[in-house]
Amino acid sequence: MGLLDSIKNANDIKKIPEKDLPVLAEEIRKRLLEITSQNGGHLASNLGVVEITIALHRLLDFPEDKLIFDVGHQSYVHKMLTGRNEAMETLRKLDGLSGFTDPNESDCDASISGHASNAISIALGYATARELKGTYEKVVAVIGDGSLTGGMSNEALNNAANLKGNVVIILNDNERSISANVGGLANYLGKIRTSTKYINTKSIIRKGLEHIPFIGEHIKSGIHTTKESIKRLLVEGMMFEDLGITYIGPIDGHDIEQITDALNSAFRFEGPVLIHALTVKGKGYEYAEKHPAQFHGVNPFDIETGDELSKSSGKSYTSVFSSKMLELAEKDKRIVAITAAMPFGTGLYYFHKKYPDRFFDVGIAEEHAVAFAAGLASSGLRPVVAIYSTFLQRAYDQIIHDVCMSNLPVIFAVDRAGIVGNDGKTHQGLFDESFLTSIPNLVVMSPKNGRELEEMFDYALTLNCPVAIRYPRGKVTNALDEYDAPLELNKDEIIRHGSEVCLMATGVMVETALKVGEKLRADGINATIVNVRFLSHVNEELVEQLSNSHKLFVTMEEVIEHGSYGERLNSAIIKNGLNVKTLNVSLPNVFVEHGTIAELRQRYGLDEESVYQRIKKQM
Repeated sequence: MGLLDSIKNANDIKKIPEKDLPVLAEEIRKRLLEITSQNGGHLASNLGVVEITIALHRLLDFPEDKLIFDVGHQSYVHKMLTGRNEAMETLRKLDGLSGFTDPNESDCDASISGHASNAISIALGYATARELKGTYEKVVAVIGDGSLTGGMSNEALNNAANLKGNVVIILNDNERSISANVGGLANYLGKIRTSTKYINTKSIIRKGLEHIPFIGEHIKSGIHTTKESIKRLLVEGMMFEDLGITYIGPIDGHDIEQITDALNSAFRFEGPVLIHALTVKGKGYEYAEKHPAQFHGVNPFDIETGDELSKSSGKSYTSVFSSKMLELAEKDKRIVAITAAMPFGTGLYYFHKKYPDRFFDVGIAEEHAVAFAAGLASSGLRPVVAIYSTFLQRAYDQIIHDVCMSNLPVIFAVDRAGIVGNDGKTHQGLFDESFLTSIPNLVVMSPKNGRELEEMFDYALTLNCPVAIRYPRGKVTNALDEYDAPLELNKDEIIRHGSEVCLMATGVMVETALKVGEKLRADGINATIVNVRFLSHVNEELVEQLSNSHKLFVTMEEVIEHGSYGERLNSAIIKNGLNVKTLNVSLPNVFVEHGTIAELRQRYGLDEESVYQRIKKQM
């Protein structure tokens, strides 16, 4: 039996001899490759945090001590070391382990963590509560250097100096968020990494102390103040120290002994301490080390070659957007593109290559991205802000205050809208329609296929107002290409005329509506099918017209019920006193767990057969 197999419960790692920890690290990396090659998931980030996690679990007692990951996609090793190794086979599968931390899954997980830059704030909350309660648990936050570009991290660092008790922040510095980090903070950390004057001086002091007879080790831990003074002379900025945070580092984040020594020192301090650990994203797997962005989040792959298994053919919605942006930018020099640390994920990588002066990666800073776009739009440019639906939530105030109140022509490319699948509840794009359609001046659209996505971006540029276009994860369909009525503001597209039942579907659900329509036709019901293109407006004229020949309106959409188009349609029907029944097919107001998109649609009644059966019960 291997060392990892012997860890059945939290804290079992303490039974493993210190000399065997490098072997355990090798076993963990092998296990990470096995699981992610089968299930997909976040590989490179977990390979890079193995030794840090081992050292933490040797010194912390779970669940009493609190370990907060920022973000939780680097928590696979933590799961293995807290009694969940055998269950890793179910990682990211329906009803299995989450790909992120979640207290509902284990009391060893201190918080839900799927978005960046919140760990320090949560850790400060835990540490402050400890002081108020008079308890003694340790509190540690592990944060990537990319997450420090987020404003929330800097707000927390600013507040940290007020803490009287100890809290430890481990800065896992691999020079990347998903892609390479950008901005002034990244440059600052780069100076620290390459400050050989300090690193060499620190090494000389350490080695010199070790040769002092009898007392070298004690002196080494006791002259911290002297070392910090030397550091202040030799390293520019000392930003963390100036904020009132004790700084330790940089250290080798793959050396368990160094990490352990740094942690033991950090736990002896009052107040906040930051340990700066240098790591390699993808450590130990050649392909992930060479291509960390590609192996950040992976689908099942061949370990020997690094190649993705069963790679599906055809274009994705993201790739359609990517190509369209190049086409539009060539025609219109006002167009600029903005991303929040995700040039690959949002499809803007090729835009960046072709138009580097018109591309802006602002780091993990969605609020800043939107306000920045407002300034660009105010100056006559046409900014396109590409952000995943789940991350756009973070910029809600800026969308309202900075863009929509001034009616600025910013285009929001809302990627990963709807059910995204295995990344689970922290990443499902199910709330954007609710919070976007409530904002005045904002036109919200959703395409039924790839061609309509392209047409919506063309159309958005003709409007002198803010526009949001929400589109899903996954491959585009050609099933609806024959339906291509020109876009007209706030007008819907009737795909099929019928009577008795009217199916009003949005986005990806339009194709499902066609299939449901075929099932109803086999029962002698010729349903009308409407493609609802504009989510921010109910076409009351069309609804009133259709109400004369239809008894039942069925809305079909992949969003939560509250704030859905279905709710707005119900309101319009009541307001106009129409004598029709409605059936709203959407997701309940819950946080939707992880699983494949097909599994989740079936579970929540959005698949073709479920919708058909629900309609039959209404007839």
